[in-house]
Amino acid sequence: MPMIVGVVAGVAVAAIAVLIGLFKLMWRVAEPNEALIISGSNHKTEGLEAGMGFRIVTGRGTLVLPGVQAVRKLSLDLNETELHVDCVTHQGIPLKVRGVVIFKVGDDFVSIANAGRRFLDQQKLMSERVHNVFAGHLRSIVGGLTVEDMIRDREKLTGQTRAACGTEMEKLGLIVDSLQIHEIEDPTGYIQNLAMPHAAAVQRDARIAQAEANRLATEAEQQSFARMAQATRDSEILQAGYQAERDKAGAKARQAGPLADAAARQEVVVQETRVAELEAHRREQQLQADVRKPADAKAYEKRTLAEAERDARISGAEAKAKETELAAAAEATRVKTAAMAEAEATKARGTAMAASTRATGEAEAASAQARGLAEAEAAKAKGLAEAEAIKARAAALAENQEAVVAQQLAENWPEIVKAGASAFGNVDNMVVLNGADGMADMLAKALTMGGTGLGLARQLLASMNQNGQPTNGTSLNGVAAPPPVQKVPVQE
Repeated sequence: MPMIVGVVAGVAVAAIAVLIGLFKLMWRVAEPNEALIISGSNHKTEGLEAGMGFRIVTGRGTLVLPGVQAVRKLSLDLNETELHVDCVTHQGIPLKVRGVVIFKVGDDFVSIANAGRRFLDQQKLMSERVHNVFAGHLRSIVGGLTVEDMIRDREKLTGQTRAACGTEMEKLGLIVDSLQIHEIEDPTGYIQNLAMPHAAAVQRDARIAQAEANRLATEAEQQSFARMAQATRDSEILQAGYQAERDKAGAKARQAGPLADAAARQEVVVQETRVAELEAHRREQQLQADVRKPADAKAYEKRTLAEAERDARISGAEAKAKETELAAAAEATRVKTAAMAEAEATKARGTAMAASTRATGEAEAASAQARGLAEAEAAKAKGLAEAEAIKARAAALAENQEAVVAQQLAENWPEIVKAGASAFGNVDNMVVLNGADGMADMLAKALTMGGTGLGLARQLLASMNQNGQPTNGTSLNGVAAPPPVQKVPVQE
């Protein structure tokens, strides 16, 4: 029994070992830089054409049936090929272009499938094939360019080359990581000749710069020599100055004694001068106190008394003028009051005489009406009466002219007042000052203007003849009409 168990265990272990060996034999793992291409069975890979008949595995493991399927590896590493291409430019100048192309198989299944079909058994020839492709296109592109274009713009050359090779590299399943043009060789010396003018200009600029540097160096040396000479001169001047100062110090030392004596004597003179100035100042102050200030006090006293006397005289004159003004005002008031009283009395007498005359006329009219038929007789009697009256007036005039004039004024007083008031006929607005006194003064002046008839009446009476007949056609029952009164406009 134990033997059976051992045999079973040995068989099981052997079976496990066989299975492990078979698994290792069938299991294939793709490295990160390679792709497994498995052929021998019908497989369909995404992105590839149908019926391709192989499977691509990258980055993982897969089972492969030994004897049924074949597994081969395609490297995905970088590859490099040197470019040594003889070209002819658009100008017909032969050149040799040196460069390098770095390429690899693409990472997608299409690129791996294209590269596997073309280079699976010929991966070592991949660089030669890429060189041939780039050499052909590079010759074609250089043939359309000039030497100047290639020198000045190499990026344009590399860009056009990559663009021209892109389609073919894609068909080969390859991608270009880098294309660099390292060198352009010129067997004919064309590039060197192109550079000669620039080199000459550079050489010229270098010589000019060197000459300028030499000139600046020479100027700097000359300035340095000048500064050295100036420093020497300044040093000698300073030394001479120091020697002069030493000589001067020695002379001063030798003169110190006499100078000290002179200074002492000068100080004595200065002090004596100050004493004399102080004495003179004291005397001046004494003179001010003894003479000038008393004289100023007396002059001030006299000036003050004169001003007081002058102010007193001015005050007395002003008081006297005020007193005279008040007396004149009182006299004017008294005269105005008397004139007003006289005017009132004259007015009253005139009113009485006018009433008496009016009563006499009414009585005569009644008598004349009563007599009726004796008109002629009455007229004759009236004429005789008037003649007698004229004689009586003439006699009264000879005896008392003032009474006759007063009677005439009384009879014609309304006309006189009217003539006096006509002076104010054209006045629209009148401003009366001093109240009632101003009004009384104005009325007195108006009556005075109207009273011009008094003098006119005197002239009339004086011109009458001895028979009592008036001259110049003037009636005794009235006074001569006064001359027209000029209207004077009154300013408001």
